[in-house]
This record gives sequence, C-alpha cells and structure tokens, in this order.
Amino acid sequence: MTGPALRRKRALARAALWWEAAWPAAWPPLGVLGAFAVIALLDLPARLPAWLHLVLLVAFLGALGGAGWRSWKLFRRPDAAATDRRLERASGLPHRPLAALADRPSTTDPAGLALWEAHQARMRRMITRLRVGPPRPGLAARDPRALRGGLLVALAAALGIAGADAPALLARGLMPAFGRAAPPAPLHFEAWVTPPSYTGAPPLFLPAAGGAATVPAGSRLQVALSGGTGGSLPAISGAPGLAFEALGGGSHTAQATLSAGARIAIQREGRELVAWNLAVQADAPPVAAFTEAPGRVQRGLALRLPWRAEDDWGVAALRAEFRLAARPDAPPLTLDLPLPSASPRQARGLAQPDLSAHPWAGLPVVLRLIARDGASQEGASEEVRLDLPERSFNHPVARALIEVRKALSVNPGARGAAMRELDRIAGEPDAFEHDPATLLTLRTTRGQLQRDRRSEAIDEVQELLWEAALALEEGRDGRTARALAEAQRQLSEALNEAERNPQDEQQRSEVQRRIEELREAIRRHLEALAERLQRENAEALPYDPQQRMLDQRDMDRRTRRMEEAARENRMEDARRELAELEEMLRALQEGRMARGENPERQRQRERGQQQMGAVQDMVRRQGEMLDQGQRRAEQQEQRDQQERRQRQQSPWSRSPSPDQDQTGRQAQSDAQAEGRRQRALRRALGELMQQQGDLTGEIPEALGRADQAMREAQEALGNGTDARPHQQEAMRRLQEGGRQMAQQMQRQFGQGQGEGQGEGDEGEPGDMEMGGQGDEGEQQLGEGRDPLGRRSRESTGNADNGGDTRVPEEAELLRTRRLQEELRRRGAERERPSEELEYIDRLLRRF
Repeated sequence: MTGPALRRKRALARAALWWEAAWPAAWPPLGVLGAFAVIALLDLPARLPAWLHLVLLVAFLGALGGAGWRSWKLFRRPDAAATDRRLERASGLPHRPLAALADRPSTTDPAGLALWEAHQARMRRMITRLRVGPPRPGLAARDPRALRGGLLVALAAALGIAGADAPALLARGLMPAFGRAAPPAPLHFEAWVTPPSYTGAPPLFLPAAGGAATVPAGSRLQVALSGGTGGSLPAISGAPGLAFEALGGGSHTAQATLSAGARIAIQREGRELVAWNLAVQADAPPVAAFTEAPGRVQRGLALRLPWRAEDDWGVAALRAEFRLAARPDAPPLTLDLPLPSASPRQARGLAQPDLSAHPWAGLPVVLRLIARDGASQEGASEEVRLDLPERSFNHPVARALIEVRKALSVNPGARGAAMRELDRIAGEPDAFEHDPATLLTLRTTRGQLQRDRRSEAIDEVQELLWEAALALEEGRDGRTARALAEAQRQLSEALNEAERNPQDEQQRSEVQRRIEELREAIRRHLEALAERLQRENAEALPYDPQQRMLDQRDMDRRTRRMEEAARENRMEDARRELAELEEMLRALQEGRMARGENPERQRQRERGQQQMGAVQDMVRRQGEMLDQGQRRAEQQEQRDQQERRQRQQSPWSRSPSPDQDQTGRQAQSDAQAEGRRQRALRRALGELMQQQGDLTGEIPEALGRADQAMREAQEALGNGTDARPHQQEAMRRLQEGGRQMAQQMQRQFGQGQGEGQGEGDEGEPGDMEMGGQGDEGEQQLGEGRDPLGRRSRESTGNADNGGDTRVPEEAELLRTRRLQEELRRRGAERERPSEELEYIDRLLRRF
C-alpha cells in the first residue's frame, strides 16, 4: 500500500476513534438537553410559578454541567499508535505490521540489513488490504435499558404537538415570568368547508397557512380558533355574518354559508394573520330530455318513454308531467320515474307506464320530463304532443260509458250532456242484458252529477263509469284477476322490504297484512270464475287434465304456510310459497285455452315432449360414456403403477409382459369403440337439432356447443388422449340446451310446454312427462296418495278420466323439476363415489 492510501486509511480510522470516544461522552449532556426540550415543548415550565420555573432551570443547568464535566473527564483523544492499532485489529493483522514499518534497523551489517529489508517487504505485503471497519461507540453497554430510544420518541411526539410554535415554546421554557403575566398560548387556526349533503363531496380542509380553493355553492365554512386569546380577539371578515363566537376554554368558532366567492381573512391589531381565497362553483340546473320520440309500445297499452337525465352533482328525482291539451289549466298528471341508482350524475332509462285506465286515455296530451337535483333546481325537457293509449271496448254500452267519461275529462262542466247520455243508456236495458249492477251504476252516477257540485265528484263518477265498462266488457272475473295480480305484486314488494330489514317488526306486520289481502283476492276471483261458469251453463269447475284448478283448501294451505314463514322471519320460504301459488294461479288463468286447442297444435306439443325426452336420453348416454372413460383412466393408472413397481423390482427388464400388451390392446379397442359410440351420439344430436329447427324455427345455442364438445371428444378418443373434459362439457351443454328447448316451446305453444316457468325457473328436458312429489302436510298421505304424493291405482278419484293415469299437478311439476335439476347437477360431478353416481343414474332412468 502506498503512502497516500495509508494516510487516507489512517485518517478514516482516526475519525472512527474520535466518534467512538465523543459520542458516549456527549450523550449524557444531550440527554439532559433532550429531556428539557420535551418539557419545554409541552409548555410545562410556563405553567409553573416563576420561582419554581427558576428552580427547574437551575436543576437542569446543574444536571447539564455535571453530565458535561463527567463526559470531559472520560473523554480520551486518540493518538497515532491507537490509530494504527485499530487498523491492525480491524484488518486482522498479527505482529503489528504498521509499527514494524515505522521501526529502524539497529545494525549496519550487510547481512542484517538484507534480513531487515526482507522483513520490511513482508510487512508491506501484509498491509495491502487494510480495513477501517464501522465505528462502535458501545453506547448500548452504557444504556442497557435503551432510555435513549424513549427520549427520542418523546422528543418527536413533543415536536409534532408543538408544530410551528416549537421555537416560541422553547423560548418560554428558558425565561421565567417574574412580575408579568404569562404570555398567551400560540394561535391555532383550523378551517374547513363542508359541501351540501346532496353533492356527496367530502369536507375540504383549508391550509393553515392560507391558500385558495373552489367549493360548491351553499357550502358551509367553519373556522376554529384556539390559544392566543390573552390579548385582543382576532377578527374575521369576508362573508356576511361571519364572526367569532366563544366556545369556552379559550376556543372560538365562526360559521357562514358561502353563496358567492369571498376572501376570508383573520386579522389582529391591524395585522393579517391568515387569509383564504374561496371561489364558489354555482350549481347548474339538471337536464332532462327524450332520447327517442315517445309513443305506444308495439304490444300492449303501455306508453314508451325513453329518457335521459344528467346533473353536475346528481339527479335527485325525475318525473313525467302530462297536461291535457284541451284543458291546459287543469292540474297535470305526474308520474315519478325510477332512477337506476341514488343521485346518478348521468342516467338513461326506459319507462313504460300503463295509463289506459286514466280518464285522459285516448285524449291528446302534452308531455314533458322534469328532473330535480339536490338543490331543488328543476330542468324540463321539450314538450311532446301525443295521444294516450286507450283500451278498446267491444261492448256497445261499455263504449258509450267510456265516451261519457272522456267528455267529462275534456269539459267537466258539461254535466247536463253527461246526464242525458246516462239516461239514454239506462232507458235501453236490453243493451246491457238488464244487469242490475250496471243499472245501479248508471243511476248512481247520474244522481251524483246532479247533486254533488264538488270538483272531486267528477273523478268519482269517472271511476264508477270505468268499473261499469270493465264489468260489461270482461265480467267480474276480469276485475278480480286484475285485483289478484295487484295483490301478488304488493306482497312481493313487502317480502323484498322484509328481506332488506329482517329485524323490522313493522315490515313483518305488513307482510301478514298483504297475505290476508291476497287470500281475499283469491277468494273473490274463485267466486267470479264460478259465477262465469254457471252463466256458461257449467254446473261446477270441471276437472282439467292439463291444468289443476285451484280450490279454497289449497289457497288456505298455501297462505297459511306463507304466514308461518313470515312470522318466523323465513322470507325465502315465504317467497317460494308465493312463487308456487303464482304458478297455480297462472294455470288457473290459462286453463280454459288449453281445452280449445286444435289437434295440430297438440301434435306439435307431443313432438316437443318427445324431443325433450330424447335430450334427456342423450344426457344419460353421454354420462355412461363418461363413466367408461373414467374406469378406463383408472385402469390405465393401475397399469402404470404396476409397470413402475416391476421396473423397480427388475431394473434390467424393459419389455412389457404379454398380459400388459393384451390389456393395452384391449384398452385401445375400447377407446375406438367408444369413439364410434360418440360419433353415433353426435349424429343423433344433429338430427334432433334439425327437428327442433323445423318445429320452432330456431335451434338452441347450447345444443350447437354440445355438438362441438362431442366432436372434440370424438377426436380425443381417436388420438388416444383424455376425452373426459369434452364429455363433461357436452353433458353440461345438453342440459342447458334442454332448458332452452323448454323455453322455446313454451313461447311457441304456451302452457303446454314447461308450464309455470318464470324467468328464473327453467325446466329440464323431459319434465313434461314426469310426475313428482305433491304437497306436504296433511294431504300428502291421504286421498288415495302413496308416500311420494302420487295417486294409487286403486284410487277412484280419476274415474272421470277414464283410467288410472293422472297428469301431475302444477306444484308436483315444480318440485319434480327442482329434484331433477339437482340430480343432474350431481350426476355431472363425476368425481363423486361410483355408488352414488350409479344411484343417481337409476333415479334419473326411473323418473
């Protein structure tokens, strides 16, 4: 190592030695200073009496002096020998080579000098890789309890509490207050702006040193002041009514609502302490518009209203306002349109209100949309003129009553003309078959028009005329059907609210009340149907093999179970009972249409049932091939394990045994045979898809994907690879295709295919041929039923049907579908035990 490098190493070693000596010596005085700083930053000395403050200062000065004197006594300056010795220790050099290099020979003998030079060269080689090493003050040995760490944490916390007032607090801690009042605590400013709640924006905290910000109009400014109130109270300006108010404990606050931009400033004794420039962003009114021209829907009597709405902070409400074109000054008809979410900033939607029962139906109206934001500002769309859709009536008296109703809407003061028309209709009782209810309605409405001069009387008369027209057009069963549908809707909404608030007793009471209303609506509807059948010369409700007619006993049982479920807070069970009841009611509504179906439609339905049965058979056959593939894979795995054991036992034998060759050839032959079966099954699926297309005009997409999965499975079997994933996919797609076929045929043929299926209750292939479990409870084992709820052959309940064959009831079909769907789902999980899979296959083949 050369001279400059050695001098650099020695300088670094000397610095390390200085640090190792100075830091332990300096720590005690620094610890005393740190403790005093913590106390001063917490403003404790200034709160003491002056003499006690002075005593505290003297005590700290004494401790500081003692610690400094002791540290000075312990401090030792490092010399050159210590520097070299540190380098030698850090580098692990024995025999002190640096000291040897500084020595001089004591002889002039040539031989001795040569030996000396060899010794010096050896020492120089030893110091070629000198290391300094990190300094080690050894403070941990002197402070084993790590008090220095606690002091550092306390000092950091005190600095954080003091903040910008740290210098002032330290100065107060060094100066006892003799003969004068203690100085006030430093001022603390905190200012924030709270936007209006409708904006959904979080509070904005203003910088303590001042600054600028933009806030929504109507925001609430709050400024909090603490400390520094020993002198005059600071003043605040910039907004009307903004002034400090005392809160107690030396704290003050000021509040103001910002409606325009302002410069908020806090001043004291003519000097500005802090200021904020606040700009106010005005709230723009919302925008509402039609995305397309409103009009009547293609099917039905609803009105199609495509809309959009937007606002800078969110749309709070949207409504459609209708004004009668013939009477612009009349109170408008207002409909609240639901928004997709709470206070959306931009939203689009389509509303389809049905106003065919309104007195303005069939009359020209002026329509506009009105959006409202959280600040109660409103924005309106352009006005659109259109005719409200109205229901067409075939009965001549019903049409006449509707015309009277519309005339009263156009001119409520034309009571005389309306009374004359009602007298004319009442004078021709043959036109309404001498119906006493219609005659009573005509007399009542005429008398009310003559005697009741209230404006509300016109609305009441129009409602009576509407009910009378519906009664003539539909009969009583039509009105009760609408009331029944409304009761079902209200019960469904009550169940939704009860599910959202399971602990709300009021919601459960509401559910019980809605169930009672549904029970009463069903009873009235059954009575209306019975009356209509009697008018049609039917002595009783006939037995219908396609649909099960609901009776009062079934209604009581269903509603009683719904009440029990709602009382026990089992809303899911109550919803299931309501769904089954709706299916039975739908069958009741559609039961008369099936009896009048033509033979061609019946043949098409039978073809659809056969096709769904074929899909079910394909699922079973595909499952059998999947089982064979699973067994073949297990056998191959066993052969591989056996071969590995043989190789371990006889490493020199590499040729397979004759038995293994024969087993391998047999497995290959089985795979080829299974490939042929897969190809045949795929051809059968193609024929089924063609038949389905001929029958319904469309092929389910899932069947096409099942065909693709079968083709991949066939290719895998031909290549000798694993075909099980493709076969599982084919099974899943076949099941999905069966459900799609049931939906298509339900749309094509109505109630005959997949009856009772809603949007969330899809049928399975073959559901129409299968019976299932009946109702629970007291009816399950009685009335000639076996333990599965099916009628026995000895039962005479089907004698009028001409045999012992019984078409399953609607509730039984629903339960059967659920059982079959669960069995097929489990059957597709081929990792289940083989005994369980065989049992599931037997159940599916049986049912």
